[in-house]
Order: sequence, then C-alpha cells, then structure tokens
Amino acid sequence: MQINLQNNLYKDLVYTIKKHHPKADLDLLELAYEFADDAHRGQLRASGEPYINHPLHTALTLAKMKLNMPIVIAAILHDVPEDTSRTLSEIEDNFGEDIASMVGGITKLGKIKYRGMERYIENLRKMFISMASDIRVVFIKFADRLHNLKTLNVLSPKKQYRIALETLEIYAPIANRLGMGEIKGQLEDLAFKYVYPKEFSWAYSLIQESYNKKKINLEKSINEANGFLKKDGVNPIAIHGRRKHIYSLYKKILEKDRNIDKVYDIIAVRIIVKNISDCYAALGIIHKYWKPLKGRIKDYIAQPKPNGYRSLHTTVFTNSGDIVEVQIRTEEMHDKAEFGIASHWVYDEAGKKSVIGKELYWMQELAKVQKNLDNKKEFLEGLESLKIDVFKSRIFVFTPKGDVIDLPEDATPIDFAYAIHSDIGDKCTGSVINDQIQSLNTSLKSGDVIHIITNKDRRGPSGDWLKIVKTRNARQKIRAYLNTKKSNWLGKIGLKK
Repeated sequence: MQINLQNNLYKDLVYTIKKHHPKADLDLLELAYEFADDAHRGQLRASGEPYINHPLHTALTLAKMKLNMPIVIAAILHDVPEDTSRTLSEIEDNFGEDIASMVGGITKLGKIKYRGMERYIENLRKMFISMASDIRVVFIKFADRLHNLKTLNVLSPKKQYRIALETLEIYAPIANRLGMGEIKGQLEDLAFKYVYPKEFSWAYSLIQESYNKKKINLEKSINEANGFLKKDGVNPIAIHGRRKHIYSLYKKILEKDRNIDKVYDIIAVRIIVKNISDCYAALGIIHKYWKPLKGRIKDYIAQPKPNGYRSLHTTVFTNSGDIVEVQIRTEEMHDKAEFGIASHWVYDEAGKKSVIGKELYWMQELAKVQKNLDNKKEFLEGLESLKIDVFKSRIFVFTPKGDVIDLPEDATPIDFAYAIHSDIGDKCTGSVINDQIQSLNTSLKSGDVIHIITNKDRRGPSGDWLKIVKTRNARQKIRAYLNTKKSNWLGKIGLKK
C-alpha cells in the first residue's frame, strides 16, 4: 500500500507533534494515516480536495493544542466508520480500545444537523452525554467543526447558515464553558460572517481601522515592557501582542453604545512568566512605568473565573499615549486560558486521563438530566433552563467567609441560597449584598459578597420565587417543596390516594 508521506499537511502534523512531544512514538501515527488514507481513497470534499485532508486538518488543530497522541490519532480516523467501508472493529483491532472508543464517540455524535427546536434539543442531549462519557470526543468535534467552517464557502447559503448558527448556539458556548478560549474565539469568528453578514462587515471595518492605528505602537510597547521587566529583575518567558477576536469585540462594542473608543482591549500585551510570584512582580513593574486606569485591575489568579481562567489583567496608558490591556500569566495558566479543560491532556503521554473536581461536575449532572428526559414536552420545558445553566455567561460571587459560588449571569440571592444548601434556600427571607440590604430578585454581579438572611420559622419557599430564580437547581428545590406541600394538603382532606 502506497501512501503519500510527502503530503504537506501530514508533514506539518509530524513537525508539530515533535515540537511539543519530542519523545512521541510516530509509528502508530503513520499507521493511522496509512489506514485513513486508504479508507478515504477516491473520496473528495465539496471543495474538490482529497477527503484525507480534512482529518489531517482536524488532527493538526489538536496537535497545535499540544494534546497527546491517542487524541491526535483518533482525529485522523474520526470519519472512517461513518464515511467508508472500514469498521470500528477494524480500528479497535489496529489501534486499540481507547482510540476506537473516541472514534466511536464521534460516530455516535454523528453529523449533527440543526433542524428546528426538536433537533436542537436532541443535539444538545447528544453533546452532553458524549461529553460526560469522554470529554476528548468533544475536543475532536471542535477541531472537526473548525475545519468545516473554514471551507463553508463551497456550500449552499442555506447550509452555510445552518452550520454557522449551530456553531454560535451550541459549539462556541460549550467551548466557553470548558474554558477553551482560543477555540471558542475561532469558532465564533468563522461563524459570525455567515449568520450576521451585515454586522460582520460593519464590525470588521471598524475594528480593522482601530487596530491598524494601534498596532503601529504595539511593537514599541512590547519592547518597552520587556526592557522594564528585565531591568527590574523579571525575565519573561515570552511577550507578545494579542488581537481580540472579532465576534467578542463586536458584542463589547454594542455594550459600549457602538463606540469603539470605549473598548480598551482590541489589542493586548500578553506577558508569560515563570511563576506566580513573577506575575505579581511584573504587575508592579508595569504600573511603575505605565500609569494604570482606575478600576481596570483584575486579579483572576486569586479569584479565577468559573471556567478556570487565571491571569492578571490591567489597563494602562503607555508612553506612546495608547490605552492598552496587559495580561500577565504563567505558561500553565496560558495553556489553560487557550485550551481550557483540554490542557489536562497537554502533558499526559499515556492516554486517557480523568479530570476530577468541579470542572466536569456540571457536565455530568447535565448528562444525567438529559438521559432522564423521556419525551419532547420535557425537552422543551428543559430547554430554557439548559440554555441558562450552560450557555449564559457565568459569574462568581462570594459567601461572607470568602467561598466562591459559580452562578449564571443575572442569578438572584435565592439562586445563591440554594447553591449553598436547600435549607438556606427554603428559609431565606432577605439578602445583604456588599453590606447593603437588597431584595431577593436583585441580579447578582461578579465579585458580590452575599449574606443570606434566614428565618428558622419560615415554612418554605414561595411559589412566586419560580418567576424570579434562574438556575435549574433552585427551581427543582422550590417545586419539590411545593409538590410535597400540595401532597400533604390533599392527604389531610382525604383526596390523596
């Protein structure tokens, strides 16, 4: 069997793997390429290029994320069972159970098609169950989707819109929840122009003009920052400029009344240092030479974002007169910021690695809920709370003792109370937010410190709270109490069976 080892994509893949994993055994990679190339022989993409290029692009994306060999190999093979005569059993015989399991997970997810509300909910259900059983399957699906978006131009406008809309509504929010900032940004940017073409053109021209003005001084600012740091005893691993993704910038411009001059992070100077001590030292040095803007210093190291993001952020006036955001983090934090939960597999050569803790707890809970939904009515009833629990931006708030509680944006003190304990939710009568008494329907914001006022004599929650709360957890606890109360009342009057 002849394979083209001179395929430029395959050569790029080998180079990338060697760069991040110098000791990697490339024999199995070559075997996977040979197997997939033979299986897809004669198949062409809609663009007219050989089909094998698609799984190679998918694998290359994952290799650039520094992910380990089993995931990269599964990516090369991911379309074989669905699109060729070769079977999953053959993949298991040749590449082992673990790789076959990932390929099988991709096959079960299938080519998800967005067809109305019913299909939308089924897509979410498939995605959550797949994620809970093996999160690596979703990494491959993201990489697969990225390449499909890059070749959308060859499809019909109807298909372009469907795939792009599905990306914005399903894939990008999940990537965000998993902390995969770079993947989320790429997915959104590639889909943006197909879903909102007019808005894309307007935002792109506006941002490009502003970026061109700022980038003239960016290199100068990077060199100055490097000089400041070294002069004062901090040797950075790397300093580079970062341009904000266009879709997230577009949303931020809308928040600022369409005034791009109020958006300060179109470009940022990103500083990578050796350890946490150097992060804080670097922040002090930057403020010594560049004046910080009041209220723009954010410590996501001491208080990470709910998706695990850690970094120091400050916005400063540079010596060139520009207002620039500076981000300071360690190499490990950088990998986490770029790749999110996938960074757990960055340094693991062995294969499957479990992720323990709160990072996947929400996903496992959602998968349980999805598996237990039996009919369309329940799907529809669960959709709104699903979209809030998973896709809405997250905030982090604090108990008076400093414990961090992760909630969806616009959550209320009642949601907060139930997140701590059912009894606190049931007995809740009021709230004190940042030392101010506030009503129970107040929308919470990141950084709020909340004290819940309880009354031990209160019998339970009010049915009116169902109109206020935002989380599935709170809603379920309130309904459970109301149903028990109703059942007890029926029993007392002799109507309960």
